[in-house]
Amino acid sequence: MPAPETPLLTVDCLIRLDGDPYRLVLIHRRNPPHGLALPGGFVDRGERVEHAALREANEETGLQATLVCLLGVYSDPARDPRGHTVSCVYVADAGGEPVAADDAAAIEIVDPRNPGALAFDHATIVGDYLRWLTTGEVAPLR
Repeated sequence: MPAPETPLLTVDCLIRLDGDPYRLVLIHRRNPPHGLALPGGFVDRGERVEHAALREANEETGLQATLVCLLGVYSDPARDPRGHTVSCVYVADAGGEPVAADDAAAIEIVDPRNPGALAFDHATIVGDYLRWLTTGEVAPLR
């Protein structure tokens, strides 16, 4: 039987710098599609999604993050112009000075209440994060 054709699995992190819920670490993407985005990337074969989230956060920002919770799973087939991806999105905490590396061309610390234009569906994710901050509820089912 042939292997099923499925979406690619990705992870993203809302990294709260120094425990401040209103200081999120975002990256300017080095590769297309360009734009301001949450740190994240593809899950490697044989890798747990939690490990992938921590690895990607470290590779792109140099930070050693600690996962706080799974905010939600985002699977809109149109969320990534490169093709259908499903992303497990985590809230994480990290301290220190982020440094752009790997797929990140630059780092930007933003207030999630006014993050500016974001790549992919990351504006929706940041909106869900703000809802989580005020209600404690994870991302709604869509």
